[in-house]
Amino acid sequence: MSSVAHSPAGAHDAHHVDNKFAIFVQLAFVLAVITGVEIVMVYLPWAKWMIVGGLTVLSVVKFMFVIFIFMHLRWDKPFCTILFFIGLILAVATVTALLQLFIVGDSYPIESAPPRTAAAAPAAGATSTPAPAPAAK
Repeated sequence: MSSVAHSPAGAHDAHHVDNKFAIFVQLAFVLAVITGVEIVMVYLPWAKWMIVGGLTVLSVVKFMFVIFIFMHLRWDKPFCTILFFIGLILAVATVTALLQLFIVGDSYPIESAPPRTAAAAPAAGATSTPAPAPAAK
């Protein structure tokens, strides 16, 4: 009779999959707790800069957890991680440039533009529409 030998690698892979599942579940709980802290922070009577700063830090922490664990960057080759961060840096730079390009002070609609100063206002007797052309005889 031949006996089938089970390789120890197969048992190790099954344990590795269970270990990843446990990591995913633990991370889901950590992300839920961080989200709860973010919700509570919004209602605390703190200075606005403290709330925005705290929410930004917590969001960056959640982002790093998600990309390294759920997107498997932790187990990928370093080259893939470098490519991801190059794309992320380019995206952040593009959004920052667009936000600076279209800042609020320069993008008022024509109807709600701020009042002009006296130097830029037309003279008292001048009208904004041109005078009618004289009639031809």
